[in-house]
Amino acid sequence: MRQRLLIFLFVLTCGHCCEPSLAAQARQNHLSEAEVESLREVAYFPASRVLVFQKIIDSRIARIQDLVSKRYQAGKTEDLHDAIEQVAGIAIELEDNLEDYDRGHRDLRKSLPKLLDAVERWTSILKQPEENPAYEVQRRLALDAVDDIHKECTELIPEQKAWFKEHPPAKEDPHPPVEEKR
Repeated sequence: MRQRLLIFLFVLTCGHCCEPSLAAQARQNHLSEAEVESLREVAYFPASRVLVFQKIIDSRIARIQDLVSKRYQAGKTEDLHDAIEQVAGIAIELEDNLEDYDRGHRDLRKSLPKLLDAVERWTSILKQPEENPAYEVQRRLALDAVDDIHKECTELIPEQKAWFKEHPPAKEDPHPPVEEKR
């Protein structure tokens, strides 16, 4: 009997050690496999990664706008809750990426103005659904996360201009040398 109890406790302990972290599970719930793959493909291209995040959030925002436009639909409240929660989670992830890119002085000059325009659109759409206690907390979190992105963008745009004025990136050679085949 004692051996069985020890084995059970051992298996239980090992199971908890091998589980993925809660943060990783939460992040995975917000993104589809295709979206995760598209983010992986542009992992080394910060400006492109920001635009992929923008596209992903745009799809959730479009879902919210579609749900708001429908007067009565079964499960509308739950769907709004889920979509708003996904926007909040993805926006927090995007904001974390922006902070990392800021510290590393990554060139985001082309993507930031586009993101800033999108953030203003997201804010107005997140305010469209009527107040409902079922998703009000998620909406507040999403609005805060989107507001943080807005603040980050408005700070980064002038910082990026100043940084890259002082430290211009190396220009690519328009005519790279041709390698001869042997």
